Amino acid sequence: MSNDYLLTSKSVSEGHPDKLADQISNAVLDAHLSQDKHSRVGAETLCSTGLVVPSGEITSATSVDYSSVVRETIRSVGYDSTEYGLDYHGCAVLVPYDRQSPDIAQAVDEGRGLDLEQGAGDQAMMFGYACNETPPHIEHATLAEAVIEEIIMPVLRADMVGKDTRYLVNPTGRFVVGGPQGDCGLMGRKIIVDTYGGAAPHGGGAFSGKDPSKVDRSGAYAARCVAKNLVAAGLATHCLVQLSNAIGVARPRSVMITASGSGRLDDKGLEPLVHRHFDLRPKSIVRKLDLLRPIYRKTAAHGHFGREEPQFLWERTGKAAELAADAAGGR
Repeated sequence: MSNDYLLTSKSVSEGHPDKLADQISNAVLDAHLSQDKHSRVGAETLCSTGLVVPSGEITSATSVDYSSVVRETIRSVGYDSTEYGLDYHGCAVLVPYDRQSPDIAQAVDEGRGLDLEQGAGDQAMMFGYACNETPPHIEHATLAEAVIEEIIMPVLRADMVGKDTRYLVNPTGRFVVGGPQGDCGLMGRKIIVDTYGGAAPHGGGAFSGKDPSKVDRSGAYAARCVAKNLVAAGLATHCLVQLSNAIGVARPRSVMITASGSGRLDDKGLEPLVHRHFDLRPKSIVRKLDLLRPIYRKTAAHGHFGREEPQFLWERTGKAAELAADAAGGR
């Protein structure tokens, strides 16, 4: 039986209402971190026709003009006219933020000293994965032809096309009313788009609007870093890493590594390597990946992984050489 299969993935642009909500949440996070790097932020956002509602829990030593942050984010995405159903200048912005629970803060803040025993800011499972593998208002036929010729065909192998191949390009034939006017946007509804497009599991927690004490975000970045370095070291062609954390506890409750049979070592041989070369406690992750910087607005569209942005330190493979040497007995 053939092991070949077709994996379908989805991608959306920064103008998608859910992605607009993600960008607003991350812009609020960046605004706080730029002035107080110890801010605790859990920012949610809802976008609808003519209305944006940022909400959630925030504890910070600085104050932020939330309405200005929201409006500037909307403007930068391109919603600058009532014709689009959302105008940055005239839309309503309601801001019902609350403070973070002191019960959560106590567990997280215990580790603010020089030690690395800061507790995880949430209960979570995270996965990391790595492998070595047009304008509006144009005729639908013109759009379909352009997508097929310019986007699909350049990356489609000849042996994947047959007489029964069908290309479905906006099969409804028309999609003009979009954005928050056509579909209510909510932060955190594109978590598969944000990560691996369905090629790997997801722990279920959104990233956007969360400061890095929330391991939903920082743990997922660390897991990606581990997986990418193992692949870059030549120890596997495909690698999946799972971390799990309990709220208020620094060390992960479990670390699982699997190369699905593609590894130079078996999975049990990869796990000790990871423990020797990566400190996966939240505070260590934050330090090593420099996650207290206001870098998060850029993550909110076009995915968190597989992008060589200078701020995305989780994409670097500086551990690959030492992992390879250790695996070869050279440490």
